[in-house]
Amino acid sequence: MRHELSVEKALRHGRTSRRPVSKLPRRSNRPWIGDAVIGARPADVADRAVPGHWEGDLVIGAGGRSALITLNERHTRYTLISRVTVHDTLTVTERLIQMVTALPQGLLKSLAWDQGVEMAGHARFAIATGAQVYFCDPHSPWQRPTNENGNGLIRDFYPKGSDFTQVTDHAIAQMEHLLNTRPRRILDYATPAERLDQLITVASTT
Repeated sequence: MRHELSVEKALRHGRTSRRPVSKLPRRSNRPWIGDAVIGARPADVADRAVPGHWEGDLVIGAGGRSALITLNERHTRYTLISRVTVHDTLTVTERLIQMVTALPQGLLKSLAWDQGVEMAGHARFAIATGAQVYFCDPHSPWQRPTNENGNGLIRDFYPKGSDFTQVTDHAIAQMEHLLNTRPRRILDYATPAERLDQLITVASTT
């Protein structure tokens, strides 16, 4: 089993300091962002001490059609993954709501995402789940380090060019299970599943 990836390796592109000039449209052309910028996220998210803050993104399949929706909890490194055959705004919003529905109360406070149009329906997600979405700056994957690391691990299972229309939901569920039951050095060799179970146990006894 390979060792825990460093932030530098997880980012894949190797950048640790230089910030490229954004090629995305100006923010005025992305009106869904509004004031939901990463700088407005609560300060206590940074040290990971408070659970319930998630990072998410899409892992795009061959031809740009299918995708995996990936969510990673910052405190426990717990991962949720779901396959979609299209990744328009409505599909992604509905699937995200489904993915987090079973989470225990208090374990979904916020979600950091990039500025992709697939999250233009974030207001509906926030109403349905009670979690605020915060958009990262353009081309700034280091603002979602847990998710970038997790997506790098997913690419070990499904390299770039994989066609997710040819992958079963069962196979994706198996991958999710393997990632969540894999000991992590960053967690003192506990697994994300064990850390999540600890939180649930504490919540149920308080």
